This record gives sequence, C-alpha cells and structure tokens, in this order.
Amino acid sequence: MTKIADIMTRSIAVVQRDETLQATAQRMRDMDIGALPVVDGKALAGMVTDRDITVRGVAEGMIPQESLVSDVMTEDVRWCRDSDSVADVMAQMGDEQVRRLAVLDANDEIVGIVALGDIATRQSEHIDETLREISTPGH
Repeated sequence: MTKIADIMTRSIAVVQRDETLQATAQRMRDMDIGALPVVDGKALAGMVTDRDITVRGVAEGMIPQESLVSDVMTEDVRWCRDSDSVADVMAQMGDEQVRRLAVLDANDEIVGIVALGDIATRQSEHIDETLREISTPGH
C-alpha cells in the first residue's frame, strides 16, 4: 500500500500568518505556485492561495503592502498524515472537495503537501473517480 510520504512534495515553502500579502504574492510568483501553507511558528494555521489574496484582499480594498496573510487565509485547512495511504487521502480529497492537502508528521509539523496532480502523476489508479467527486457541486 502506497503511503502519502512516497508521493508528496517535500520541499515546500510556508508563509507566516503575519507576513504581508505583497510579500506572499511575490513568493508565489517567484516559485510559480498558487498556494502556501500558513504556519504559526511550526504549527499549521491555514492555507492561503493567490485567489484569497486577490478576492478576499485586493478586491475588498486591502493594501497588499500593509495587510496580512491572517486577514485572508483559510483557517479551516484540511490535512493528512505522511503515514496515510494514498487511497485514504484520495477519498478524503473527494469527500472534502479539495485539490491539495498539507501533510503533517506524527509531531503535527508540516512536512509536505500533496496535490491531486501528485496523485495523478504518481498513483493514477482511481484518480478519475476522485476528480469527479472533487468537481461535483454540492457534494
């Protein structure tokens, strides 16, 4: 049984909840990514996406150089363990309709991120069913 630790992305960047939206957007641009786990110290505190910065921040009139990640991030972030099976995580992604999950170790520290794309390219079995569940409105 394949574990998430076998397919997750390990070298991830994180952002602190007190960093500015501008600094966070610049990091996303430089790394060519659209989401960053938010930490408070070493503890997972949420997730922020480029869409959060744009829709919850800039569109609401926040000043990117002054406003903080904590102002726009999603706090109720979904996560899994590095020891979880790929099948269990695929089911969780489908049930919760998410395309990426933070990966925590036994000490509750973030050690990676797993995205639907990781699963699709490394563990393609049943990916079509998971994608259908994630994409079904009101699921």
